[in-house]
Amino acid sequence: MSEQSWLKELNAVVKPEQIVTSGEDIKSHSYDVWPVAAKWKGQGKQPYKPEAVVYAYSAQDVSDVLKWATANRVPVTPWGLGSGVTGAAIPARGGISLDVSGMKQVLALDETNLMVKVQGGKLGLALENELNERGYTLNHSPQSLDRSSVAGWVATRAIGQFSSRYGGIEDLTVAFTVVLPTGEIVETKFAPRAAIGPDLRHVFMGSEGTMGVITDVTLKIFPLAEHRLFEAVKFDSVAAGAAVMRQFMQVGLRPFLVRFYDVDEAKHAMQDQSFDRCVMFLGFEGLKAVAEAEYKAVMDLCLAEGGQKIGPAAVEAWMRRRFDFSAVENLLAEPGGLAETIEIAHFWDGIMETYYKLKEALAPYADEVLGHFSHVYPQGTSLYVILLGHAKDDATAEANILKIWETAMNICLETGAAISHHHGVGLAREPYIRADLASSALVLDKVKAAIDPAGVMNPGKLGLNRTSTEVLQR
Repeated sequence: MSEQSWLKELNAVVKPEQIVTSGEDIKSHSYDVWPVAAKWKGQGKQPYKPEAVVYAYSAQDVSDVLKWATANRVPVTPWGLGSGVTGAAIPARGGISLDVSGMKQVLALDETNLMVKVQGGKLGLALENELNERGYTLNHSPQSLDRSSVAGWVATRAIGQFSSRYGGIEDLTVAFTVVLPTGEIVETKFAPRAAIGPDLRHVFMGSEGTMGVITDVTLKIFPLAEHRLFEAVKFDSVAAGAAVMRQFMQVGLRPFLVRFYDVDEAKHAMQDQSFDRCVMFLGFEGLKAVAEAEYKAVMDLCLAEGGQKIGPAAVEAWMRRRFDFSAVENLLAEPGGLAETIEIAHFWDGIMETYYKLKEALAPYADEVLGHFSHVYPQGTSLYVILLGHAKDDATAEANILKIWETAMNICLETGAAISHHHGVGLAREPYIRADLASSALVLDKVKAAIDPAGVMNPGKLGLNRTSTEVLQR
């Protein structure tokens, strides 16, 4: 079917005023917050764009569009608030950008079982503020809280700054409604836990819109903490701080905030260019007696590894600015400005090798290569590598960012690290996902072929570039 023909037919599926085929809406849905996309904008490039943006306001709208798109083999890329940093929401095969940002109602607040049900397009910070007014919190606090949507968190397996105590979105999600590519509206099992076959939520969690569109989510909520304590601790080496994090996680201590900066990033975290040590930011909360006991236990471990307490002021200042992404955005807006954040994960016995290799190998591509650890587990930790610099122009900056990705991903594959901890795959990691998943990619292929036989959902992502026929003939 020609583009002109299917655009005309689409008017019979949803109201004409819900469809936009030109102008600023098309442009804004052609880029997310991936730094490469920022460099495309700077050069006036638009390598990917939808033929139409369709605004959905209900699960039925989504169902009607997907059922029609499957029948007519028109690509559909779901769009929440466009805050992703890897290109996941960019329509790599054109077609429809299905915008669910208008679906933003709180549907139910359950104060007995501590849950909230909300439509998928709801802005995270708006939901958090509404819950705070009632004495509750999500305890899901990504840096993008003020620009990301609830369904987007689930679709990308997002995680927040308090994950070391409360977990990622997979731990905080109770259930959700999802529309399949063929139009069926499905609700996942609603229970605190169930053992009724596989946990089907995980077919869609992290699928980045390749398996369907999430239209509402039921999340856990928590009473606001009675008491909070903060502390910054400086260390002479990255190894010493990593040893402390491993120790307190493995004995069952759970600070709600854990951020450990190497000496290069510590200058930024402390907002003091003369600071010359690594630094760990820690936060403890809950019942006062429990929070204070946990604080003391963790401090004892820190001091045993040579840590020195330097007070709570720097941590409290970070808490006030923790959603501020302007430094990176302002740098990317400069001609030739270069900034990228790459987060990966590894076990404790592999993270230091990966850290040192990344720091060394990426140094030629940026003025600064910073590192911090901010999501920790008994078995291992995430690692952020942040690159800041300048190139002669946006074309060179774009090329350098792509080289940064190639270098970082190959090091992760070499050392056995996961190529993503929580920013997902998108376009940035798509070339490396098959190598990372190895033999398990076959399961992903077969699930995709069964759920999306026409291959219309966010094509060109998660390494799912083959037809369902090719997959099923393997």
